[in-house]
Amino acid sequence: MRLRSRFPFHSGFTLVEVLVALFVVGLGIAGAAGLQTLAVRAARDAARLADGTRLASSLGERMRANPVAAARPDDANPYLQVDYDADSGVPATPVSCYADTACDPDDLARFDLFELSSALAISFPGGRILTCRDAASPDATGLSAWACDGRTGAPVVVKIGWRAQGDTATGAPKVMLALAGAAP
Repeated sequence: MRLRSRFPFHSGFTLVEVLVALFVVGLGIAGAAGLQTLAVRAARDAARLADGTRLASSLGERMRANPVAAARPDDANPYLQVDYDADSGVPATPVSCYADTACDPDDLARFDLFELSSALAISFPGGRILTCRDAASPDATGLSAWACDGRTGAPVVVKIGWRAQGDTATGAPKVMLALAGAAP
C-alpha cells in the first residue's frame, strides 16, 4: 500500500529563486542610488549655471550704473580689463564705495570688480571671469572660447567658467552673456 501525501505538490521557493530575487532587488536599489547621485549633480550644476548668469548680469548692471567709466575707450575702460582667475588668489581690496562714501568712477569700477571677483572666488571652484569685446559665435557644442576677437564695434561680453566636479582645469566658459552691442 502506498502512502499518499496530504500535499500533492511541494510549495515554497528554492534557495536559487530567493537569491535571484535578491539580486534583482539589489540591482534596482543600486540603479536608483546612481540615478539619485546623477540628479543631485545635475541640480548642483544647474544652480551654479544660474548663479553664473546672475553674476554676469550683475556686472552689466554695475556697468550701467557707472556710465562714466563704462563709456571710456576700450583700453581705458576698467570693466573691459577684467580677466580674473580665482586660483590666482583673492583680489586686492580697493576703497570701499558703500553708502555715502565719496568714490570717483574709477574707484567705483575697482570696487565693483573686487566684489565680482570675490563672489566668483567664493562660489565657483576654479572660477574665471573675462570681459571683452567678442563677436565670435559658440562652436557646434554650444560652448565659446576664452579668446576674444576684440574688434571695434563687437559686443561687450562677460564669460564665466569654473571647474566642474572631476575636472582638473577650468574648461570653456559655461556662461557667455552679451552686455552691450556695438560701441557708440
